[in-house]
Amino acid sequence: MNDTLANDATEDHTGGGDITDAVGLILTQWARVRPDVDCSPMGVVGRISRASRLLEKGIKEHFSEHDLEPWEFDVLATLFRSNPEHRLCMSDLASAAMVSSAALTNRVDRLVARGLVHREVSPANRRMVLITLTDEGRAMVDTLLEGHVANEERLLAGLTAEDREQLAGLLRKLLASLGDAPSR
Repeated sequence: MNDTLANDATEDHTGGGDITDAVGLILTQWARVRPDVDCSPMGVVGRISRASRLLEKGIKEHFSEHDLEPWEFDVLATLFRSNPEHRLCMSDLASAAMVSSAALTNRVDRLVARGLVHREVSPANRRMVLITLTDEGRAMVDTLLEGHVANEERLLAGLTAEDREQLAGLLRKLLASLGDAPSR
């Protein structure tokens, strides 16, 4: 690392204190080259983005140990918790999974091939496709849930319970302001 970068990594040129993360370094660099621009929004958005990538990496590593992709668990878990029949129509499942219908069709195809879900045309409406967990799919979600939660606990170990509650509240407020709402 060159001397300038080494100094930037430990010294906040804006006078705000030590830099403790990669985004702090980026903000310090921007403050040095463009002191006329308030880059503080980058501190929030950049940290959320970096945290998301790091959390996704930790979740992906956990599920790979069980020969499962995170999106597979997400679809299976959505079906598991949605209703006692563990069944949803494709449009409701796509909305809950926040993916397009085309992407969900591909995902469901893969889960059907693995024997984790069953796809059928609704007897009440032939235009509606229903996706139901198989016994194997239900058992997989039930088995993996506790390990998944323990992994998330491990990923959040750097925060106290109070920190988590405060962060969850702030993220809830941000998501609502961005138009995120539960799908029904």
